[in-house]
Amino acid sequence: MSDDKVDESLLETDNESDEHEDWSSSSSDNEEEEMDGDYPCDREGEADDEDDGENGAEGMDADEANGDGKNGEADGDNCHQLKRKTYIPGDDGPADPDELEFDESAYVMYHKAECGYPCLSFDVIPDSLGTDESRAKAYPQTVYLVAGTQAPKVHANKLLVMKMSNLTRMKQKKKHDGEEEEESSASEDDEDGGGKDDPKLLAAQIPHDGSVNRVRTITLGTTQVAASWSETGKVSIWDLTKQLQAVEDQKTNDLFNKLKNLPKPIYSYRGHKQEGFAMDWSTVAKGYLATGDCTRRIHIWKPLEAFSWHVEQHPLVGHTESVEDIQWSPNEAHMLVSCSVDKSLRIWDIRSPQSKANVLTVEESHDADVNVISWNRLETAILLSGGDDGVIKTWDMRMFGKPGRKPSPIAMFKHHIAPITSIEWHPTDNSVFAASGDDNQITLWDLAVEKDDEERKDEDKDAGPSKEEDEEGKEHLEKLPPQLLFIHQGSNEVKELHWHTQIPGLVISTALSGFDVFRTISV
Repeated sequence: MSDDKVDESLLETDNESDEHEDWSSSSSDNEEEEMDGDYPCDREGEADDEDDGENGAEGMDADEANGDGKNGEADGDNCHQLKRKTYIPGDDGPADPDELEFDESAYVMYHKAECGYPCLSFDVIPDSLGTDESRAKAYPQTVYLVAGTQAPKVHANKLLVMKMSNLTRMKQKKKHDGEEEEESSASEDDEDGGGKDDPKLLAAQIPHDGSVNRVRTITLGTTQVAASWSETGKVSIWDLTKQLQAVEDQKTNDLFNKLKNLPKPIYSYRGHKQEGFAMDWSTVAKGYLATGDCTRRIHIWKPLEAFSWHVEQHPLVGHTESVEDIQWSPNEAHMLVSCSVDKSLRIWDIRSPQSKANVLTVEESHDADVNVISWNRLETAILLSGGDDGVIKTWDMRMFGKPGRKPSPIAMFKHHIAPITSIEWHPTDNSVFAASGDDNQITLWDLAVEKDDEERKDEDKDAGPSKEEDEEGKEHLEKLPPQLLFIHQGSNEVKELHWHTQIPGLVISTALSGFDVFRTISV
């Protein structure tokens, strides 16, 4: 960040008052009005107790008593200690936000952000700030994103290049004379780099024709570019250089947005017959792009000179319904996998003629539409898929195509109670992944975790004084898969999530309610 003074905080943390100021924003009544470059954001998790359930991530604890859930008292004259239990989404029925507690101790960092209009899709922009565990421990954090809006009118949509900075960690609490109080020593504040400064968000806009269905970014040479899928059926590629410069400090950002720049895409393609959602850049063959549409067609883009592309006019055809997601192989330049509303997974070899490019197929891979896939970048034979059936499946592609053997998943998880909307492997841990669903949950998983019978016996021995309550809690918890590490809530209709590839453990998600940026103690 620049040393220039920022007039007002865009990511708000209220550390000195019990009153939490609401910085949430809504779009203007006048659809013609341009959105500013500054977007309101909140740091949740340090608000007072009354706001914990409404605005923070909905924690895993819920109050069961018929009281107000805040002061440990019932509505009547009789006061009693509230009985607490772990809240399990779905199993315990709909959650009442007023009865849920946000468990700050479960998070290393947590921030929320809103950008006027909701964003269906976003991607993390690589930066030069480091890539290792030491960066993950160095607070405050800074992240760069590109996102696309979903505005009610076509002309009001934008691509937003954003810089979120001064993202501080959660305040740790310590016990003093039987009561908890926040640690707020000057030395710790200095070490974390946060002090009393608020997190900040700067954004630079690119006008976009139509809602952005999907946006993906890649570094080509020294230039950061992004590809966007529009609801109008057009795919465009953008140079983000000027926008990234504009978010580096407040003065440059103000000037950039005041000039009302109208940048044009460096390349556009209108050959898709309908809009689509499937899009991915190859990380092996730089500049190669694959786009899939709602008419079941997949087009391959091959890079030419001077930021131009040749788009194959003969698409890859094999799916019988809309292509929902595409992933290039992390280690082979010519291979990609796709999923579809037709419930199938298909692996393609682009070296083959279009009629023979579909080399492997898993029919009926789910009981409903397959929405998302993720290719493990460390164990390159392993694939994840998530569908409308709410099921997450893990596949070993070495088992595909074996004579006389129908492909079957090596693991299957049913926790989400609504369609899976996003799924992604951890970039540096080959057994960990994150998923989101239309049930407003983000879940973190570790396939390496297994609970054996001996562990269960040990837990039974440590049941504690209140046998009845412990048994009730165990009955709830044992319904969860042992591989489920963490459930994050507090967002409304989660659309997409990504791990930050340079900050181990950091998860970013977008939803109708805005962005969540968090790291848990579990990963």
